[in-house]
Amino acid sequence: MTELRSALLAGSTGLVGRELAAQLTAAWPGPLHLLVRRDAKPASPAQRVHVVDFAALPPLPKADAAFCCLGTTIKAAGSQQAFRAVDFDAVLAFARGAQRAGVKRFAVVSALGAKATSSVFYNRVKGEMEAELSRLGFARLVIARPSLLAGDRAATGQPTRLGERLTLALTAPLVPLIPLAWRPVQAAAVARALRLALAQDGPALQVLESAELQRLGKQLGAHQEKDTGR
Repeated sequence: MTELRSALLAGSTGLVGRELAAQLTAAWPGPLHLLVRRDAKPASPAQRVHVVDFAALPPLPKADAAFCCLGTTIKAAGSQQAFRAVDFDAVLAFARGAQRAGVKRFAVVSALGAKATSSVFYNRVKGEMEAELSRLGFARLVIARPSLLAGDRAATGQPTRLGERLTLALTAPLVPLIPLAWRPVQAAAVARALRLALAQDGPALQVLESAELQRLGKQLGAHQEKDTGR
């Protein structure tokens, strides 16, 4: 394990980001710098809120690690161009800003099926984002590729995704029969796996597919969580 005490987090209002903010605040000494587009009240004295424009990022606070949970959907963004501005441009801008702030360890939430050569636009953008991040030269880069995320979107203030809700409802009785790699994964499990993996020593690039996120997120005990990063 590597001692990590402070972090930057972009995308703290989403499913995984909200869980990460809570977990990092509880498990790490702090501070935790939250980069947001709209002002928000911090949930803890250890959290520092920074309202930023990801298209023109100011110098970021020094930190040991950075977590990126930025992401949207083409429907929510309104166009493929607007989607790419968030899921590619903003992610890369944050990563470069974090690197300039001294961050050596970076973690990002991507998606199942991400591939730079994919014929599917969504998967292609995610894959291109991963490829660009890998070229930045972080000492450790952890990429999470979760399947369908499960969690309480209403609690995050996000609009309900009807397709997502229907899929989760229809698959719920069949979950034990669905291969782990394709099974819906709890946002809390993704956050836990990402946080613990980044604090571990490992290769310069580690990709956590959804099955591994399931295992890491569920199998690690509470005492291991508290020890990580301290």
